[in-house]
Amino acid sequence: MPERIVAVRKNGQGSIVEMQLSSGQVIDYKRAHEMARSGELEHVNLIRGKDGEDHLRSEPDGIQSNNLDNLPSF
Repeated sequence: MPERIVAVRKNGQGSIVEMQLSSGQVIDYKRAHEMARSGELEHVNLIRGKDGEDHLRSEPDGIQSNNLDNLPSF
């Protein structure tokens, strides 16, 4: 069963660097990429940014509170 991101940790510049999953496991941004790519994370996609890199994004569903940037901090 895929995991869900429930909380995030940001660095001093406001970028997400770690995520807490529904299981309680904490993963870094790189591991989240790997998990999203392999279908292990629910409700997130990888999109190609203007910088040519893949970035994690919440699935668009019109609900602002579940966007990665709006999740609680841990």
